[in-house]
Amino acid sequence: MRDVNADSQSMPKTRAPGTASVLNRVATPAGVLAAVAGAFAYVGTVDPNQPGHYPVCPLYRLTGLYCPGCGGLRSAHEFIHGDFLAALQDNAIAVVGYLAFTVVWTVWVVRAARGRPARIALGRAQLWGLGALVLVFTVVRNLPFGGWLHP
Repeated sequence: MRDVNADSQSMPKTRAPGTASVLNRVATPAGVLAAVAGAFAYVGTVDPNQPGHYPVCPLYRLTGLYCPGCGGLRSAHEFIHGDFLAALQDNAIAVVGYLAFTVVWTVWVVRAARGRPARIALGRAQLWGLGALVLVFTVVRNLPFGGWLHP
């Protein structure tokens, strides 16, 4: 007959039940956050307002038109430094995107920690609406009266 106490003493100590699985479930959201934080840290230290650090938008260079992303790096730089009004002026839709990412990432990590799938179920109407919003933003910022949306 085997001695149960002898076997339990030779076994390595492990974490509390469920701790490893929670860490595994939040590893991907943590990795995404690390990548985004690294990108924001880089943009926060390397000023996009100084020429030569980042390439010029190809659409702007070829046509003189602002794409929906034009001013996004400057917006991120201002956002990181706490100048939210300047961030909105550089690219308002990017600021909305930063805030939306924060909400979506938070929901993702909470659901992952609880073992639930992180789903964002946007329907066809929501996707068309989002596309229309980006299109209107792009068109208005390129019209004479949309100068307040220029980066």
